[in-house]
Amino acid sequence: TGPIPPELQKLQALMGLYLDFNQLTGPIPTELGNMKLLNSLMLANNQLTGQIPSELGNLQKLDILQLENNQLTGQIPTEVQNLELLQSLTLDGNAFDSN
Repeated sequence: TGPIPPELQKLQALMGLYLDFNQLTGPIPTELGNMKLLNSLMLANNQLTGQIPSELGNLQKLDILQLENNQLTGQIPTEVQNLELLQSLTLDGNAFDSN
Protein backbone atom coordinates (compact mmCIF):
# COMPACT_ATOMS: atom_id res chain seq x y z
CA THR A 1 0.00 0.00 0.00
CA GLY A 2 0.99 3.65 -0.28
CA PRO A 3 2.74 5.51 -3.09
CA ILE A 4 5.34 4.20 -5.52
CA PRO A 5 8.71 5.38 -4.15
CA PRO A 6 10.46 7.63 -6.69
CA GLU A 7 13.75 6.26 -5.35
CA LEU A 8 13.17 3.15 -7.48
CA GLN A 9 14.83 5.11 -10.29
CA LYS A 10 18.17 4.39 -8.60
CA LEU A 11 17.81 0.74 -9.69
CA GLN A 12 19.28 1.50 -13.11
CA ALA A 13 19.93 -2.16 -14.04
CA LEU A 14 16.31 -3.17 -13.37
CA MET A 15 14.60 -4.66 -16.42
CA GLY A 16 11.18 -5.48 -14.96
CA LEU A 17 9.06 -3.69 -12.38
CA TYR A 18 6.03 -5.73 -11.32
CA LEU A 19 3.89 -3.86 -8.79
CA ASP A 20 0.39 -4.93 -9.83
CA PHE A 21 -2.24 -5.84 -7.19
CA ASN A 22 -0.53 -3.92 -4.36
CA GLN A 23 -3.12 -1.26 -3.45
CA LEU A 24 -0.66 1.46 -4.46
CA THR A 25 -1.97 5.03 -4.34
CA GLY A 26 -0.99 8.43 -5.67
CA PRO A 27 0.57 9.37 -9.00
CA ILE A 28 3.01 7.40 -11.12
CA PRO A 29 6.39 9.01 -10.34
CA THR A 30 7.92 10.84 -13.30
CA GLU A 31 11.29 9.48 -12.15
CA LEU A 32 10.37 6.02 -13.49
CA GLY A 33 11.11 7.49 -16.91
CA ASN A 34 14.81 7.45 -15.97
CA MET A 35 14.97 3.65 -15.75
CA LYS A 36 16.47 3.20 -19.23
CA LEU A 37 16.76 -0.61 -19.22
CA LEU A 38 13.17 -1.25 -18.11
CA ASN A 39 11.34 -3.52 -20.55
CA SER A 40 8.29 -4.40 -18.42
CA LEU A 41 6.31 -1.97 -16.28
CA MET A 42 3.27 -3.51 -14.63
CA LEU A 43 1.30 -1.21 -12.34
CA ALA A 44 -2.16 -2.67 -12.99
CA ASN A 45 -4.94 -3.18 -10.46
CA ASN A 46 -3.91 -0.55 -7.94
CA GLN A 47 -5.42 2.81 -7.00
CA LEU A 48 -3.01 5.07 -8.87
CA THR A 49 -4.28 8.56 -9.69
CA GLY A 50 -3.34 11.46 -11.93
CA GLN A 51 -2.01 11.34 -15.45
CA ILE A 52 0.41 8.98 -17.14
CA PRO A 53 3.74 10.83 -16.97
CA SER A 54 5.06 11.82 -20.39
CA GLU A 55 8.50 10.77 -19.11
CA LEU A 56 7.50 7.13 -19.61
CA GLY A 57 8.07 7.86 -23.29
CA ASN A 58 11.82 7.82 -22.48
CA LEU A 59 11.72 4.07 -21.79
CA GLN A 60 12.98 3.02 -25.21
CA LYS A 61 13.33 -0.67 -24.26
CA LEU A 62 9.80 -0.97 -22.87
CA ASP A 63 7.77 -3.72 -24.51
CA ILE A 64 5.03 -4.22 -21.87
CA LEU A 65 3.13 -1.40 -20.16
CA GLN A 66 0.18 -2.45 -18.01
CA LEU A 67 -1.72 0.34 -16.26
CA GLU A 68 -5.26 -1.06 -16.33
CA ASN A 69 -7.74 -0.84 -13.46
CA ASN A 70 -6.42 2.23 -11.69
CA GLN A 71 -7.90 5.71 -11.34
CA LEU A 72 -5.76 7.40 -13.96
CA THR A 73 -7.18 10.50 -15.69
CA GLY A 74 -6.31 13.04 -18.36
CA GLN A 75 -5.09 12.17 -21.80
CA ILE A 76 -2.71 9.42 -22.85
CA PRO A 77 0.56 11.28 -23.52
CA THR A 78 1.70 11.45 -27.12
CA GLU A 79 5.17 10.37 -25.96
CA VAL A 80 3.82 6.81 -25.71
CA GLN A 81 4.21 6.62 -29.48
CA ASN A 82 8.01 6.88 -28.94
CA LEU A 83 7.95 3.38 -27.45
CA GLU A 84 8.84 1.59 -30.66
CA LEU A 85 9.37 -1.80 -28.99
CA LEU A 86 6.02 -1.73 -27.17
CA GLN A 87 4.07 -4.94 -27.81
CA SER A 88 1.48 -4.83 -25.03
CA LEU A 89 -0.31 -1.72 -23.75
CA THR A 90 -3.30 -2.15 -21.42
CA LEU A 91 -5.07 0.95 -20.15
CA ASP A 92 -8.69 -0.15 -19.65
CA GLY A 93 -10.50 0.49 -16.38
CA ASN A 94 -9.30 4.08 -15.95
CA ALA A 95 -10.99 7.45 -16.50
CA PHE A 96 -9.04 8.91 -19.41
CA ASP A 97 -10.39 11.88 -21.38
CA SER A 98 -11.98 10.89 -24.66
CA ASN A 99 -10.44 13.79 -26.62
